[in-house]
Amino acid sequence: VVVEDQRLSYAELDARANRVAHALIAHGVGPDRLVALCLERSLELVVGVLGILKAGGAYVPLDPAYPHERLRFMLADSGAGVLVTRRELQERLPGTGIEILCLDEADALAGCPEIAPGVRIGPEHLAYVIYTSGSTGQPKGCLMTHGNIARLFSATAPWFHFGREEVWTLFHSVAFDFSVWELWGALCHGGKLVVVPYLTSRSPEALLELLAAERVTVLNQTPSAFRGLIQAEEAGDLELALKWVIFGGEALNVADLAPWFARHGDTLPRLVNMYGITETTVHVTYQPLSADMSEAVNLIGRPIPDLSAYVLDAHLQPVPIGVPGELCIAGAGLARGYLKRPELTAEKFIEIEVLGRRERVYRTGDRARWRADGNLEYLGRLDHQVKLRG
Repeated sequence: VVVEDQRLSYAELDARANRVAHALIAHGVGPDRLVALCLERSLELVVGVLGILKAGGAYVPLDPAYPHERLRFMLADSGAGVLVTRRELQERLPGTGIEILCLDEADALAGCPEIAPGVRIGPEHLAYVIYTSGSTGQPKGCLMTHGNIARLFSATAPWFHFGREEVWTLFHSVAFDFSVWELWGALCHGGKLVVVPYLTSRSPEALLELLAAERVTVLNQTPSAFRGLIQAEEAGDLELALKWVIFGGEALNVADLAPWFARHGDTLPRLVNMYGITETTVHVTYQPLSADMSEAVNLIGRPIPDLSAYVLDAHLQPVPIGVPGELCIAGAGLARGYLKRPELTAEKFIEIEVLGRRERVYRTGDRARWRADGNLEYLGRLDHQVKLRG
């Protein structure tokens, strides 16, 4: 793990995470227990996430930049028994009465061994609860398991063949589920994880310098962020080592990539659009992008092999090719549901019979249609939403 001039080997990361895990176990953390995590982008952030999982718990990421009221709601709603943070951040957090583990306090991990605690957890246990705002008025926590994450990488392995030679960035907030792909994409394959400081993430020029200096090979971006990077790269003359650029988080207009393709072609790096949703574990579909697709707007491709995608009408029946409908997802990536929201879970995660099979599907609220070539085209939302300051 690399953060500016700080570096951790896998051995050092493992030892530090083990100490955190033992401290959390002493606070009563175990399988399926929720632990709030509020840390800025740092080595401690990665250590904290891994330590929580080693204790058997599930992390509930809180972005320190969130408004005070949102942090207060998430802490209260999650019911987390412990908060992992730093002293300076604790003073900014709303008082909740929960136990606090400050990783920067000298005695916080005193006496905690560096050996793994040996907590037994399986694919069915919770790994994280990420809150998503959606259109319901209050943020809602998505219950995601270890199995959800593990199958994301095994199911996509035939496309990417990631290995220990890859260098990834943790570009996004740990409270945004794109970070799950970035964090575990690096660590589960033995690669290097470069944590991007917040100010660097907001400066395309600074990010470009970091990508070149660390020889980053796997970059994950929202399309809007990448547009700024394209402009910065055109104005500079830095040599990049990129193999993959993976888009997600928002709709992509492929025409915006024309300047990049003109400079780099479409084979190295490979650009891929991956439509995804927090409730279905980060990514749902895979669409390789090429220079001759510049007019193909919002093409999101085919579902990951262990997922199924259905385009349904108002009666939850499949529509013909070319006809818009609601995109519904089934398969191994679906969340358990929403934390403490049984009515909303029952509304969004439903059992239906489709194409002769009884399946549990997630209603995305997104409009899509099948194309004749077997790919999906994203058409926007079924409802009307306004986003204010993210």
